[in-house]
Amino acid sequence: MSTQPASFDAIDGVVRPDDPHDPRLDDFRDLNNSDHRPDLPDGKGLVIAEGALVVGRLIDSRYPVRAIVGFGSKLRGFIDAYAEEHGIVAEDPASTRVACVQHLHSLGIEIYEVSRALLAEVAGFDMHRGLVAVAQRTEPLSVTQAIDGARTVVVLEGVGDLENIGSIFRNAAGMGVDAVLFGAGCADPLYRRVVRVSMGHVLRLPFAFFEGSTRNWHHSMQQLHEAGFTTVSLTPDPQAPTIAAALQGVEKAALLVGAEGPGLSERTMHYTHTRARIPMAEGTDSLNLATAAAIAFYERDRHLHG
Repeated sequence: MSTQPASFDAIDGVVRPDDPHDPRLDDFRDLNNSDHRPDLPDGKGLVIAEGALVVGRLIDSRYPVRAIVGFGSKLRGFIDAYAEEHGIVAEDPASTRVACVQHLHSLGIEIYEVSRALLAEVAGFDMHRGLVAVAQRTEPLSVTQAIDGARTVVVLEGVGDLENIGSIFRNAAGMGVDAVLFGAGCADPLYRRVVRVSMGHVLRLPFAFFEGSTRNWHHSMQQLHEAGFTTVSLTPDPQAPTIAAALQGVEKAALLVGAEGPGLSERTMHYTHTRARIPMAEGTDSLNLATAAAIAFYERDRHLHG
């Protein structure tokens, strides 16, 4: 194990490893697999954030951050921005950086400055964003916890595309959706790609998982019905009412979306209160999943806030 000589210019409290085998960098090793759930082969169960914006959101989330690693300029830029956002001020810029690093240390976060080449060797690929943080997963929220105080939630069934899940979280955050709930057959929302595509909103928006298999999970939606939610299945069926009509006068709404192609299963739609379609131009049979969800979110937000 070796460490580059520290200098004040490099920010006091920031460690500068120069050995790719340094065990202090193990959390950043093989990032293509380290975000896999711990119950999967080689899965470390880490939550990984890339880029200054998403790293900041990870620090402010319920997931305890273990370490941050970055290139010199990216790390300094992040520390300066974080200090400003959180009101950390000292007598001069250099002292402010030190105070910010001390604050991050108080949260249990180690900070490492590395070269681009070293990080690429450790991570397994070129990390061009230049700033990465890793956090430990926590116990997932229950459905009851996730919907507490909510007026609008989205429920996913069979959605395995990571970019769609990330986009749905980003759209949901932008349109005032209060929680994301997962039925059976969905991919893990804490995969690195989901975190990246969602711009870190998966770290901020409550989410939870319904119990049950692909054949019976829909019975768990009884929790939503008992909590006063009207469940609305999105469908391309031209005989279904429009989403605007279906949401008229609804106090608490749960919008259900299914995977691209198959959509929601018939048994799941049968269990919901109503079905709804998004009006489309003639000759158009469907929309991208994340796009359709965003339109439904907008319509719901419009009904709530005019």
